[in-house]
Amino acid sequence: MKTLAPAEVGRIAKVVLDQVGTVVVGKRDSLELVLAGILAGGHVLLEDLPGLAKTLTARSFAQTLGIGFRRLQFTPDLLPADVTGSFLYDQRSHEFTFRAGPVFTNLLLADEINRTPPKTQSALLEAMQERQVSVEGATYRLDPPFHVLATANPIEYEGTYPLPEAQLDRFLLRVSFGYPEADEEWEVLRRRMTRRQEEAVIEPVVDSETLLAMQGALEDVTVEDSIGRYIVSLAAATRSHPQVLVGASPRGSLALLLLARAAAALSGRDYVIPEDVKAVAVPALAHRITLLPEMWLKRIDPRAVVGEVLAQTPAPASGALPTYGGRRG
Repeated sequence: MKTLAPAEVGRIAKVVLDQVGTVVVGKRDSLELVLAGILAGGHVLLEDLPGLAKTLTARSFAQTLGIGFRRLQFTPDLLPADVTGSFLYDQRSHEFTFRAGPVFTNLLLADEINRTPPKTQSALLEAMQERQVSVEGATYRLDPPFHVLATANPIEYEGTYPLPEAQLDRFLLRVSFGYPEADEEWEVLRRRMTRRQEEAVIEPVVDSETLLAMQGALEDVTVEDSIGRYIVSLAAATRSHPQVLVGASPRGSLALLLLARAAAALSGRDYVIPEDVKAVAVPALAHRITLLPEMWLKRIDPRAVVGEVLAQTPAPASGALPTYGGRRG
């Protein structure tokens, strides 16, 4: 397997983002977060209103990264076997053979994941966490890289089911795009007229082997002790916030660590600084927080809670070396 330095990861990532940016207009910050989630080896939840390029973003990253891609439209009548696959009886051999489902790919676009009932939503849990699928007692491994990019409409939107906390926690981060600026929206229309067809095709920048090498390079991004304790303090502060019923778990701390490493690599550095942590704190932690019921009535946003935690938690200013054996360049 090839190896890469974090600085090289940053260079390649810029080319990937530039290529995706030829199709997805604007939203560079959101696209960087999506790529950070993939580089960190995680799954990304794209939550926003319909028509804001969530599906286009997933397809564009799959094309640019040169990896296998499947799209699965989640509907109210979708069954777990439609996700994972099932055994079919072969009349010629008189045996049951396994037919792999759409989850057997490198990047699965779970489109409108919150339109399907919880039983089918949970079919993805094992695949997302363990990178494997169990069907009728048999276990099948998912080949790396494996990532789920799920799109979701806001829970107030008609015909949606709230994602259970256990499944939300499996997503490394949640990203929203929001409406484009007027100039960006006009650019979308202009590019559509220029290419003279509906679908935009992007040439690959890397392949699956290079993507795995980029992900492996993140292990060389060091985290100084005070930065690590800062991450722990941020997650712990969500648990004691007066508006929060359940705060971020240690999985949230780990997500913050992994994404901060990815953010450092995107900047071409092999060490994490406090600004890396701050840049990913809201998308990494906000969806892991359960507010008190009365806060929902007041329409308090969990992202605002994480913003308060960031403002109230002192950031370190240390140049010390990490104690876990990492090396700072």
